[in-house]
Amino acid sequence: MTLSHSISAISLALLLSSLLVIASAGGYAPYPNVETPQQEEIRDQPFNLLGIQGLIYCKKHSEITPIEGAVARIKCLATDEHGYERAPFSILSDATDAKGYFFATLSPLEVKYFSRLKECKAFLELSPSGNCSVPTNINNGITGALLTSYRPLSKRNMILFSVPPFYFTPETQSISNGY
Repeated sequence: MTLSHSISAISLALLLSSLLVIASAGGYAPYPNVETPQQEEIRDQPFNLLGIQGLIYCKKHSEITPIEGAVARIKCLATDEHGYERAPFSILSDATDAKGYFFATLSPLEVKYFSRLKECKAFLELSPSGNCSVPTNINNGITGALLTSYRPLSKRNMILFSVPPFYFTPETQSISNGY
């Protein structure tokens, strides 16, 4: 592993950590009970991978069941070496397992401007279920859940982000206009 990759991963971790602080200062703390790693802990360890994990379910009334084979999209913004914003890029997660669990990774080999990632969000992308395929915005499944909650996994050389569960539903949800 090169020093530039270590510095890149540390820079990304510090940037994402400051985004969490900014969000918390505004009165919004999506994960109030999650402890973020100490800056020294991140600085002392090189990380080459970003991992993103979550769950995807079908929600039909009060019944919630995992969807096997569903996919999430991870979309990130970045800046180039001159500070100019680059076109957003995205990747798809692996298909969910029988428990609805998905996992995706980003590495410097996949992302040219890995060290300059500004904002990453996870979205619902695809449900293979013909009877439960309409995305919902529960936990920002449609608008995008900002990657803020993370923990370092030193043995895997990774910073692991978690997003709250996403939900598909069997039908479009009508919005009452009061009539």
